[in-house]
Amino acid sequence: MKRIVTIQDISCVGKCSLTVALPIISATGVEAAIIPTAVLSTHTMFKNFTCKDLDDQILPIAEHWKNEGITFDAFYTGYLASAQQIAKVIKLIDDLKTDGNLVIIDPAMADNGKLYPAFDEEFPKEMAKLCAKADIVLPNITEACYLTGTPYREEYVENFVKEVVEKLAAQGAKKVVLTGARFNGKYGVLLYDSEAKNYFYYNQEHIDAAYHGTGDIFSSAFTGSLVRGKSIEDSIRIAAEYTAHCIKITKETPGSSWYGVDFERAIPYLIDLLEG
Repeated sequence: MKRIVTIQDISCVGKCSLTVALPIISATGVEAAIIPTAVLSTHTMFKNFTCKDLDDQILPIAEHWKNEGITFDAFYTGYLASAQQIAKVIKLIDDLKTDGNLVIIDPAMADNGKLYPAFDEEFPKEMAKLCAKADIVLPNITEACYLTGTPYREEYVENFVKEVVEKLAAQGAKKVVLTGARFNGKYGVLLYDSEAKNYFYYNQEHIDAAYHGTGDIFSSAFTGSLVRGKSIEDSIRIAAEYTAHCIKITKETPGSSWYGVDFERAIPYLIDLLEG
């Protein structure tokens, strides 16, 4: 069985990060190993949440795995809480990387033109160092702008988006998968392959709703699909359609949780997509 290690925090309640990654990767038929970088009582949209930093456990876990000869088909990182954690994840990848595995980075740090409250303006510079090691990086447009030092635009055209993703690829990432790309009246996901110098765009219906954790859902479904053996284009399609379906059923269900989408009820749909 293929095995992914995902490195991010775990919110005990909240439908994001590891509580999303574990079940979704498992549903794709791939083993999910984890390194929790912190334990939170809830995600940060709740008030008065608790947080226990596990920064000091990252490298000891990696060292134990190395001693045991445990290998992975892919590294998949999500939310990292500090520049110190980024540096430790870079070392972990350097120590455990082989020619046969993938490095997939979701630089979860910003949205809607702003960094998340926990981060300062120096944080994207450190995240860019991690993204430079990626085979595939999965930013939204805000994150891509921060990573490349490009002024964010609320409205943009196709040439602007392509300029940003090419700048990001020039920093080291082999492929850039830009989520939430909106231009020419379309909405979807843009892939830039820096080695082949070509683009792929998957557009879909835009659903007028926003929920916490949808980026984690896309990244987890994409990574699981890719490591399972799907092409990168099919993995984008599967992740995009699954994420949209999660949003749609949540929006249409009275009393659904305000703090996240009902991705659990949509898992059979993900399995259908993978087998289709």
